[in-house]
Amino acid sequence: MVKRLKSARTAVLALIAGLLLAPAASAVELTMYYPVAVGGPLTKIVDGMVADFMKENPDVEVKAIYAGNYNDARIKALAALKSGQPAQLSVMFSIDIYELIEQDAIVAFDDIVETDEERAWLQSFYPSLMENGITGGKTWGIPFQRSTIVMYYNKDAFREARVISRWILARIARVAGGRV
Repeated sequence: MVKRLKSARTAVLALIAGLLLAPAASAVELTMYYPVAVGGPLTKIVDGMVADFMKENPDVEVKAIYAGNYNDARIKALAALKSGQPAQLSVMFSIDIYELIEQDAIVAFDDIVETDEERAWLQSFYPSLMENGITGGKTWGIPFQRSTIVMYYNKDAFREARVISRWILARIARVAGGRV
């Protein structure tokens, strides 16, 4: 009997020692879907951002999943949600917030910010970039990468065709800060 107790005690101590000496797993594991159809420079940039974040936050592991185009990323993120293994982060079109809200698959940033520093960060984005991530008075999306829409026109062709008046050209120039 004493021999069995000693063997059991040795086994328990060995188990505890093994657990204590085993490499610690990350305390938090996050999955991020990102719409990149192929590798290349953008993938390397995102990989670098993820690596930098994990270096600064060693208790967090981010698994970046390059999920094709935006539609593919949305479909994969929703499929993961349905499977019970939802992604914690995903870069999606802003229009997707409505479907995500309807499915109760998203949490508003306003509901999780706690400190003045976090509130200041949330308010630090240009308001026009935030507009399509806000609905119902809550912020559901943060701009990650934004395309800048630029209108090009051939002003000489417009003048020649008399499609656009000098007044309109002057106004465009004034709004563009004289860069026309």
